[in-house]
Amino acid sequence: MSQLVECVPNFSEGRSKEVIDAIGSAISQTEGCLLLDVDPGPSTNRTVYTFVGSPQAVVEGALNAAKAAFPLIDMTRHSGEHPRMGALDVCPFIPVRNVSMEECICCANRFGQKLASELGVPVYLYGEAARQESRRSLPAIRSGEYEALPDKLKKPEWVPDFGPDTFVPSWGASVTGARKFLIAYNINLLSTKELAHRIALNIREQGRGKDQPGRLKKVQGIGWYLDEVNLAQISTNLLDFEITPLHAVYEEVCKDAKDLDLPVVGSQLVGLVPLKALLDTADYYIQKENLFILEEEHKIRLVISRLGLDSLAPFIPKERIIEYMVQDDASNVSLVSCSLRAFVAHVGARSPAPGGGSVAAAISAMGAALGSMVGQMTYGKRQFEELDQVMRSLILPLHKGMKELLPMVDADSNAFSSYMAAMKLPRSTAEEKASREAAMQEGLKKAIAVPLSLAQKVNRLWSPLQEMAKHGNIACKSDIQVAAKALETGVFGAYFNVLINLKDITDEDFKAQMKEQVSSLLKEAKRSSAAVLETAEARGQ
Repeated sequence: MSQLVECVPNFSEGRSKEVIDAIGSAISQTEGCLLLDVDPGPSTNRTVYTFVGSPQAVVEGALNAAKAAFPLIDMTRHSGEHPRMGALDVCPFIPVRNVSMEECICCANRFGQKLASELGVPVYLYGEAARQESRRSLPAIRSGEYEALPDKLKKPEWVPDFGPDTFVPSWGASVTGARKFLIAYNINLLSTKELAHRIALNIREQGRGKDQPGRLKKVQGIGWYLDEVNLAQISTNLLDFEITPLHAVYEEVCKDAKDLDLPVVGSQLVGLVPLKALLDTADYYIQKENLFILEEEHKIRLVISRLGLDSLAPFIPKERIIEYMVQDDASNVSLVSCSLRAFVAHVGARSPAPGGGSVAAAISAMGAALGSMVGQMTYGKRQFEELDQVMRSLILPLHKGMKELLPMVDADSNAFSSYMAAMKLPRSTAEEKASREAAMQEGLKKAIAVPLSLAQKVNRLWSPLQEMAKHGNIACKSDIQVAAKALETGVFGAYFNVLINLKDITDEDFKAQMKEQVSSLLKEAKRSSAAVLETAEARGQ
């Protein structure tokens, strides 16, 4: 899947397994759609489906799901804790990979138009797809919920964006749009619904109204009670987790709960979550508690523990983190996912990519990994315990460098491929020739940007590696030496890859600037490598 859009339709049925399964089957049987998660809630009487696919596929998948739900859900008999206004209450499209927000807005418009014309139901646009500022917010559109629709549809300001302005009792109305990744996150309380809602009003951005805004930006919230588990929840939507992260919501709720003498008993993620959201929260607790954790798996475990994400059901990362669930298709195999044997075979094959740039990235990543290894062979050992704090400060940048350099193995190969694709463009007319030349020049600049970035990333590692050579376990002296030469070789590889692609660049100013920059980076790498080797050698055996 070269382009990937996430679609998260919310249907107003969370109790009937037959209906829930029928809607899920309609999605999974749509060509090009991968159903990742189905999350029903009996108390909310709502099921959240998460699936991905190309822009065209997800529109069809959402439409097929709506068609399956149309004869099965009757809103005249619906009740549940979650606000709703329709059988298919909301259906957002979210960019995941190689897709712009504009393309997701197009998805929402295509879906809304088809849904309205094929089922004859009113449809509103929200979020980034909204045509009116007053309709950007989902709660604003859903105000009054299903029960208010008959009167609402008669008002000129609430004429649907698509479909009739007449009330369809069995369906209600649907909302579709485009947005950033939304995280549905609930915090559990041993409390009443009223007290949970009181805290929700305190923290949500809307607060209690214009004169009493809440504390957390880009957060929606409501309090409810779950009969099936006999506890209250503060149910939140994080509209932008980079503005207000998971831990900020959890900690703010804990503060208010403590003031009210209410116990917080874990929390719950509904649907899928981006890896970065969990790693950001892990970093918060690592810093707050002065922990030393390197591995991604351990960071995820820390978050599960600190937020109590497994309080209501097991939290299985490979089933809940979107990056862990979405795999590249066979035509787009990741080099870093290959075995070492397979990677070497790819390099040795009769193909220009992967080539020297990918090899340089792999060597650089291994150099950083060796530096990290030396630190970990020193840290925590009794004979070096006075160096524990020093090692913690040195291991982190080297380990991070290893993680950052490894993806550049694929990045270099992909950048060169874009140039090769440009070379295959038609050139029969003057316009085609000009377009092809512009694409080739852009491809070359991309092919230059990757190795240049590689050299810059490597050169940020010399300082911690130099300190590691001074203080690291002397038994690992040879590993430090190999690390230094590996990093230097990586910069050499980057240098040669920049130069070979520069020769066909027609922009002379760009060419001169890039040559000067990469030459300076190589000079720094040579000097720094020599300094690390000298420091290591001076320590003897």
